Amino acid sequence: QVQVVESGGGLVQPGGSLRLSCAASGTIFTINLMAWYRQVPGKERELVADITSGGRINYADFVKGRFTISRDNAKNTVALQMNSLKPEDTAIYYCYARVPSGLRLIDYWGQGTQVTVSS
Repeated sequence: QVQVVESGGGLVQPGGSLRLSCAASGTIFTINLMAWYRQVPGKERELVADITSGGRINYADFVKGRFTISRDNAKNTVALQMNSLKPEDTAIYYCYARVPSGLRLIDYWGQGTQVTVSS
C-alpha cells in the first residue's frame, strides 16, 4: 500500500508565491509518474503539471512560466513551486503518483491541500 501526503497550501495574495510538497511512502520500488492536479467546486479535476521518473515535464498552458514542478526520485517526493499566483489559481491541489505493481499501474492520490489566492 502507498500513501501520498501533500503539504504547503494556504492563503496568499495575488502575485505571491507558495510551494507545495508531496511525499509518497509505503512499498515503492519506483514511481513512473508524479503530478499535481487541482479542482474547484463544480468543475472537473485538471492537470497542473506532471513529471516522469526520467525527468520529462509537462505543464498545463495556464501555468507555464509561473509554476515549476520538481521531484526527488530517491525520496519519492514531488514539489510544485507556484509564483505570480492569480485568484483563478484558487483550488484544492492534489498530488498524484502512478506506481507499478506487477503488471499493473496503480494510481494514488493525496487528500488535497487548499490554495487560496486573495487580497
